[in-house]
Amino acid sequence: MMRRASSSPFILSPVALAVCRLALLAMLGLACAGIGRAQAQAAPADTAPLPGSPASAAAAAPAGPAQLKGSALLAEQPPALQDSQLPTFVFGDRLSGRPDLETVIDGNAELRRGTTSLRADRIEYYQPDDLMKSRGHVRINRAGNRFEGPELELRLDRFEGFFIAPRYRFLSNGGNGQAERVDFVDDKHFTARRVRYTTCERDDEASWNPAWDLRASRIDFDLDNDVGVATGAVVRFKKVPILAFPVVSFPLSDKRKSGLLPPTFGLGSVNGAEYRQPYYFDIAPNRDATFSPAILSKRGIDLAGEFRYLEPTYKGELRANLLAADKLRNRDRWSYSLQHSGAIDSGIPAVGGFGLALNLNRVSDNDYWRDFPLPVVSGLSSSPRLLPQDATLSWGKGFFSSTLRTLKWQTLQDATSPIVPPYDRLPQLTAAYTRVDAPLAGLGNGFDWSLDSDFTRFSADSALTNPPGSNQRNGNRAFGRAQVSRPWLWPAGYITPKVQLHATSYQFESPLPNGANSASRVVPTFSLDSGLQFERDASLFGRNLTQTLEPRAFYVRTPFRDQSQLPNYDSGANDFNFATVFTENAFVGNDRISDANLLTLGLTSRLLDPATGAEAVRLGVAQRLRYEDQKVTLPGALPATDRVSDLLVGASVNWVPQWTFDSTVQYNPKIRLSERASYGVRYNPGNYRTISAAIRRQRNVSEQVDIGWQWPINDLWGDKGRELGAGQGQGGGRYYSVGRLNYSTLEKKLVDAVIGVEYDGCCWIGRVVLQRTQNSGTSVGAATRILFQLELVGFSRVGASPLETLKSNVPRYQYLRDNIISPSRFTTYD
Repeated sequence: MMRRASSSPFILSPVALAVCRLALLAMLGLACAGIGRAQAQAAPADTAPLPGSPASAAAAAPAGPAQLKGSALLAEQPPALQDSQLPTFVFGDRLSGRPDLETVIDGNAELRRGTTSLRADRIEYYQPDDLMKSRGHVRINRAGNRFEGPELELRLDRFEGFFIAPRYRFLSNGGNGQAERVDFVDDKHFTARRVRYTTCERDDEASWNPAWDLRASRIDFDLDNDVGVATGAVVRFKKVPILAFPVVSFPLSDKRKSGLLPPTFGLGSVNGAEYRQPYYFDIAPNRDATFSPAILSKRGIDLAGEFRYLEPTYKGELRANLLAADKLRNRDRWSYSLQHSGAIDSGIPAVGGFGLALNLNRVSDNDYWRDFPLPVVSGLSSSPRLLPQDATLSWGKGFFSSTLRTLKWQTLQDATSPIVPPYDRLPQLTAAYTRVDAPLAGLGNGFDWSLDSDFTRFSADSALTNPPGSNQRNGNRAFGRAQVSRPWLWPAGYITPKVQLHATSYQFESPLPNGANSASRVVPTFSLDSGLQFERDASLFGRNLTQTLEPRAFYVRTPFRDQSQLPNYDSGANDFNFATVFTENAFVGNDRISDANLLTLGLTSRLLDPATGAEAVRLGVAQRLRYEDQKVTLPGALPATDRVSDLLVGASVNWVPQWTFDSTVQYNPKIRLSERASYGVRYNPGNYRTISAAIRRQRNVSEQVDIGWQWPINDLWGDKGRELGAGQGQGGGRYYSVGRLNYSTLEKKLVDAVIGVEYDGCCWIGRVVLQRTQNSGTSVGAATRILFQLELVGFSRVGASPLETLKSNVPRYQYLRDNIISPSRFTTYD
């Protein structure tokens, strides 16, 4: 700080002022490097320099003139000192005043203290009151936040005062505007009166008007919480008022903030015209909620809400909808969905740990799925007509684990297309004991063995699950399985023999057609899995690679046990693919254990990057050789008699990061045709540029083509935009096309479609999305709706339904605005 020897007035000549200015600039360099004399004096007296540090060396050096040392480092966070403890630097064409009373700087006046810099035509500083008065072209920069105007009065230490007719700009989100007056409470809190606010960047034209702005009689800015609260506010877009609020809060950064989300305007064939206005509640860092009321022209008012929570040991999400007095159905409509998962600490290590998982879903009526074809609840089954209510309590300690589960289904029936409901499990109790690489009955170490058990009470509506002559009965099932395997592993391969024993017992509520009230089954299984791995150096297209050759052989022997008189509660046929072809049982579930005497052979070859291990190419082939017919089947199915199964062929290519290709073919050698095939390719050269295409076909059943994309339309006329990174778009004035189309070539019709256009106006984003959803397998036709959204960047956060639709349907879709790191305070450094 400036120190003076007398109280008489002083005036510095231009030459002396230039010398002082050079000295003050040198002091400024010392302060920025963190080694200024004023800061050194402010440090605690008992703080000793670390041995070997520069400060230690300086302390040991003989006294002498201070040596300046340049540094390119500037601290992002300023020193944790009060402003009154920091040095003050002044510059100007003429400096005058009285020591310890006032200082006057005339012409190109400049004052700096810590993170604050002030420029003006004239600065008057009255030390007894710590009052600074600035006139003419005043510009103040406080940690990157800037204010400019004709007149400023400020108590420098407390940062308390007022600014007349300022323009302002915030560092965190680029928010800017102008006001009739700004009153500073401190450096983090101030009030602007008769104010305009926008995030549109101002250009140099005198006639410039923002694309949108918020005009209010008053805005209270809180930079501690990055929140602005506007009173008497009107939002204008292209000079047209679109929203008005008596009081509204909005964010000043990309932090989560309670407030309005972008509204959604829609037009659909089911609900008619729709307007939805979400409001976001930032309850706590780990809790939030969204309330989304909507007006549906054909139905009424829909009230939707969502609550999310995240704790160290558990998390969850609750969604609910209420449409009272639906005008089309003449009844109340509602739905809810709760997903929860987490651990429960018993507090007693000897007891072990518990876990709780909930997946609860329910709707008001059977027609809900067709009237609201888009899922309003999550965690559902693959069918929108089967809603689970599932609760599981689990326990584990050491090698033991157990679960208690209740599962009840709500089946939404359609008279024109009824479905057989799955069985409820009220309750299901499982227990398991598992050892890996452990000793076994004096046979030595290296064994993997386990014991599993399952007791389940199955129940369902007998009118739908038990047609005349069937074996389906409500009842109890007890299942147990013991298995032992001994893997032998070495770098070039492995061999793993395994023995399993399955035992099942049934008790029925009513007799089976053969008169039995109970049934049982015991089935042993032996399997032998083996594989080798060979590697060699290879070169392809000028690229050094490691090539592998990995043959595999898997043998299974399970004797036949007649299971035709047993009910089927939860078993189904395994899909034929690379994941299931090397398994012992042809069925999933515990009601059917397939008899088997078969050998599965497979061969995989991969090309790997030797430096990273990344997979560039994978080729695989697998086939089963059956030595006996498979007699165990599902009800109504035929035995498997083919000695040679279909041939599985797969390929995956990731030669360059931009291109990806995947394919799987199930080839029938008897008829020399493919039974099933899928091919997929994706091109992703950079942010906001992705195209994917897939063909999936099953012979005489279905054949579909799926195409998805996100791509800048401006590319068509050579405007490639700017690479600003993910979540920041590619510059203003750009259009983006997004969509996904699913077309059935057998039915010759479009199954599902999402097509949209986004426009990035820099400080605003417009979206139009057309969505068409086909309710297949029923008499209900397709549902179509159009969604419109206007997002005012920096005023309302992303989160409304068009974005959810695009994210869930378009592969690798990227938001034009996502969470953005706040820029450095030196971005606007003066």
